[in-house]
Amino acid sequence: MKGKLTKQFWAVMVVFSLTGQIAWVVENMYFNVFIYKMFRADADAISLMVALSAVTAALTTIFIGAYSDKVGKRKIFICLGYILWGVSIICFSLIRADVLSGIFPHAVSVASAGVSAVIVMDCVMTFFGSSANDACFNAWLTDSADAGTRGKVEGVNSMMPLMAILVVFGGFMGFDLDKPGSWTAIFLIIGILVIAIGILGFFFMEDSHVDTGENKNFLANMTYGFRPDTVKAHPDLYKTLLAFIIFGISIQIFMPYLILYYTVTLGLSNYVLIMAPAILLAAAATVFYGRLYDAAGFFRSVVPTILMLILGYLMLAFFTNTVLVFMGSLFMMTGYLTGMACFGAAIRDRTPENRTGMIQGVRIVSQVLVPGIIGPAIGAFVLRNADQIINDDGTKSFVPNANIYYAALIAAAVLLGLLVLFAYLKKKEVSNASGSHDESGTDRIQ
Repeated sequence: MKGKLTKQFWAVMVVFSLTGQIAWVVENMYFNVFIYKMFRADADAISLMVALSAVTAALTTIFIGAYSDKVGKRKIFICLGYILWGVSIICFSLIRADVLSGIFPHAVSVASAGVSAVIVMDCVMTFFGSSANDACFNAWLTDSADAGTRGKVEGVNSMMPLMAILVVFGGFMGFDLDKPGSWTAIFLIIGILVIAIGILGFFFMEDSHVDTGENKNFLANMTYGFRPDTVKAHPDLYKTLLAFIIFGISIQIFMPYLILYYTVTLGLSNYVLIMAPAILLAAAATVFYGRLYDAAGFFRSVVPTILMLILGYLMLAFFTNTVLVFMGSLFMMTGYLTGMACFGAAIRDRTPENRTGMIQGVRIVSQVLVPGIIGPAIGAFVLRNADQIINDDGTKSFVPNANIYYAALIAAAVLLGLLVLFAYLKKKEVSNASGSHDESGTDRIQ
């Protein structure tokens, strides 16, 4: 498939990427809202849920990614994984107060039982989702494209998270998220959609070719991306992964609380109408940004994305006016999405040939595990003294504040400094190598 990306490839890529991202959006942005509204979860519970999900995603991707390299197949893991992923999403429709009170009649608190059930089921869902999407679909994309098309592919692929947000935001407009019945319907709809796409994939997805000649040792496959000799052999890849960790931390500081910030803190009941244009513009920018990566390279394309992210943080932290919140959201979303495109393309370009499944483990550690543990923990820490509101049933809920954007901005500033340092060291290394070559050449001539 390399060198000639067919219409069928693009169609399958877009459908599977968008569907997977819709499922991840529901998990990453709405499970927080679900346990906040249905079971009065606090910031620590939300942070714990995100962290445990990140650990599950990382371990699953390491295991399944390496195993898919061993067997030399991606399609079966992707399609079957999507089907089981959808089934696990449907199971969330059973996590309701009336069901829990029947199952656990002696529970001290239905609310705490609900939070615990969501956290456990989130890990189950993440296992299937990471097997299908994080481990094998991402490896399939890397297998299918080459250095000349990866920026274009990653530009479209990285557009999907915000397109998914747009789809979910728009779809959720018709539901009252304070009612349990709305959540039941949401989980059923999303679950059935993911199952259907998994079934269709068996008929339309072409499996990528994976050379398994050197990939028979499963234990070696699992540990490949974490071995010192691998790091030493591919320093640019691991520098990119380190920077990606800080990028992810910055995003995860505020992202679990984003919708709550819009709705609870700013009181924007029409936040979907504000976010939709920002998402569309950011998604459109990302398609073209993939081409910029192909033309300009990683450093020159990624630095502007970090600057846009920082500008978005500043506007969201300082302003509550609807127009300025829209502008801040636009810069934040554009910086986030184009940054993901740059990092994703750079990681794929620097992935060793025939080792794509093995590298998915270390990639998920940098993209999900470390940011998913550290980012929400920082967010919960800066919100520890947040104001609280009294709910209709007498319970209390925290109110996210602008501290999440200040903390995210600090992480982004650290990232910017690190990228500049890496570029300087790379330039110095090339200069020294060139100087040594010239000097040795002169000695030979003399």
